[in-house]
Amino acid sequence: MIPDSIMIRAGEGFTQNIGMCSVFVDEKAVMAESNNTKIAENQINISDDLAKYTFQNTGTFTAEYKLFGLIDLKEVEINVVDNQTVIPGGYPVGIYVETNGVMIIGTGSVIGMDNNEYTPAENIVKSGDYVVSINQESVNSKSELIDKINKYGAKEIILGIRRNNENIRVRLKPVQTAVDEYKLGIWIRDNTQGVGMITYIKNDGVFGALGHGIADIDTGLLMEVKNGNLFQTEIISIVKGEKGNPGELIGMIDYNNDTQIGNINKNTNYGIFGKLLKCPNYINNSQEVEVASKEEIHEGAAEIQTYIDGELKQYDVNILEINLTDKGNKGIVLQVTDEDLLSKTGGIVQGVSGSPILQDGKMIGAVTHVFVNDPTKGYGIFIENMLRNEK
Repeated sequence: MIPDSIMIRAGEGFTQNIGMCSVFVDEKAVMAESNNTKIAENQINISDDLAKYTFQNTGTFTAEYKLFGLIDLKEVEINVVDNQTVIPGGYPVGIYVETNGVMIIGTGSVIGMDNNEYTPAENIVKSGDYVVSINQESVNSKSELIDKINKYGAKEIILGIRRNNENIRVRLKPVQTAVDEYKLGIWIRDNTQGVGMITYIKNDGVFGALGHGIADIDTGLLMEVKNGNLFQTEIISIVKGEKGNPGELIGMIDYNNDTQIGNINKNTNYGIFGKLLKCPNYINNSQEVEVASKEEIHEGAAEIQTYIDGELKQYDVNILEINLTDKGNKGIVLQVTDEDLLSKTGGIVQGVSGSPILQDGKMIGAVTHVFVNDPTKGYGIFIENMLRNEK
């Protein structure tokens, strides 16, 4: 029940229900409204009387949780932040990203000109490797990789690979499969595209979207992104979700300079982040809302804001569970209760990822996943997890 991190606004007190635990913090982190006995050097026990103390300075502090004030239980990171506001999103965008290097999806066999079967890359490269060079010549795309393989022909080549952020070199011998054609027996990808929802926009144009990362469709691995773009998109149809068969929003994306609205510079497990190039029309009249800490979220009524059939609307949902210790993008379990949304989509469908979740007038998170066996239910990420990982 003790979270790994807590977000507190500057000037606010510590309000978490701590039961039999005592919480000790650096005396410089809080301002005491009355005297208190120090328990340890440079530390005070803020759980003796929570109302006495407020966190005045922004920054990151460590709190020590002790059972009965004596037995060490856990160290918790306390992030003291200024009051944050964002413009809630829920509008669909077209997403296009290029990988940082050429991603290897897997290996396979090739048929040589002698009609024999070869697997030149088997047990040498792995799914999730990124090809960055051939014979120390940089490689940035599939077409460059293919051209360079054909350039060197049947000669053994040195492939520069990035694997788990480590650069390594491997030797491979291409197989001639046709006249002037040579292959390594690897499946590769250098870009991907799709439709998702903007979660929030800040006054400086910084945005967060999706609430989860862009993963390779075949391997499920988070893609290492070199750069990417956001484009205006139009939802043209909805595939309604059913038990065992998640639905989806189908969008039409026009990839050109006139429809590009932003750049993507970061792909993480908590969403994609970047900056808008121009202000979309849909946020002209949008109002900022406060950001809630995960400790403020409660079970019960909430809303998701999303754009389904030509209109941005808020739809009723019910918060079923809150996992304060979740470090990823599944800290909230919610269920769609809005009859209008259920009739249109059957619940949560692919493509609504990133739609903001609001409760008590504040943004608490974003929709991230659907339950395959019950499309009315899904997961959401805490908004503070997204904000913490945008930089």
